[in-house]
Amino acid sequence: MMTSLADHIVVFARLLRRANIRVGTGSILAAVAAVEQLGLSDPDDLAACLFAFFVQRQEHRELFSQAFSLYWRRSGLLTEFASSGQGEGRTDDASREEQARRLADALANEDEIDDAVFELEFDKVDTASAAENLQRKDFESMSAAELRDAEKMLSRLRLAVDELPSRRFQSGSRGSRLDMRASLRASLRADGLMPLRFQRRKTRQSPIVVLCDISGSMSVYSRMFLHFMHAVSNDRGRTHSFVFGTRLSNITRQLRFRDVDKALAATARSVKDWSGGTRIEDCLRCFNRRWSRRVPAQGAVVVLISDGLDRGDGRGLQKEMERLAKSSRRLIWLNPLLRYQGFEPRATGIRAMLPYVDDFRSAHSVNSLIELAELLAPGAVQSAA
Repeated sequence: MMTSLADHIVVFARLLRRANIRVGTGSILAAVAAVEQLGLSDPDDLAACLFAFFVQRQEHRELFSQAFSLYWRRSGLLTEFASSGQGEGRTDDASREEQARRLADALANEDEIDDAVFELEFDKVDTASAAENLQRKDFESMSAAELRDAEKMLSRLRLAVDELPSRRFQSGSRGSRLDMRASLRASLRADGLMPLRFQRRKTRQSPIVVLCDISGSMSVYSRMFLHFMHAVSNDRGRTHSFVFGTRLSNITRQLRFRDVDKALAATARSVKDWSGGTRIEDCLRCFNRRWSRRVPAQGAVVVLISDGLDRGDGRGLQKEMERLAKSSRRLIWLNPLLRYQGFEPRATGIRAMLPYVDDFRSAHSVNSLIELAELLAPGAVQSAA
């Protein structure tokens, strides 16, 4: 087990990383150098020193305090290192260079650090609270670590949509009409009365069509929505995914890869208009002409993800939205701008699109996409836009 002060600072930094506090390698090296100068005569000084290097956001203050109390105070490390005299002296440049090189190697190979020191349990209530806060947090304000955790949440998201009755029938002991052929076959094997067989309609999954805006105004949210689209595509059949900016791209095949990184890489290679302009009218016209008879014509639920900021005057967009609404069973519009309180549809594109949607909802956080799953669940109450 490790006994040096520097190693324990590295492990403490890993603890903060697991708690979704971003701690860079440079901050860790600077903290070790500062603690060497400071010493361990006062635990409050050590806490203030590490806090200065490791915490950059006000909302992380309480989490840092809890982690510091768990790791340093309750474990007795402060008393141990203070009595051994570690943290004092060792200020020469050669020792510091050696220390920096050793810590860099340790951070590059974190698996080699003794995990026994790292086995600490946070209060479950606080952990659940942190997860709830992350679900409510805007994608735009998340750190890189928080975005990774949000991506994991989205990978577990499932959409359960009402199944549609098919034109085909299947035999059964109960049903809506008599199956004469099956009844006659059964009568050949029966003595006396002819047993009756019935037919009932087969059901099939309702198609889901996702149209996601990847223009510059949506760039912060595009990656998260792609993770959402990947989770939906790999969970159920009859899911069709499109992205659009200045042109429409069908990425249904690319998102079929089970590995999300491979799916996103294939999508990036096939799409050429990332973070560009927005031509919603042209892209919807392309979809209506090329895909409307093949994709949403079978009672599909269409999920449109866009901020609605189009360059046109709105007249052509209104026509294309009307056609899209008529060809789909249900049209849901997810707009990140709804995260702002007092939002008003002042933009021309938003006013042109809004009359034709069945549900108009926000899409800026994990919770907003979870609410979409609840909205599409069988038996859910549908709300008007």
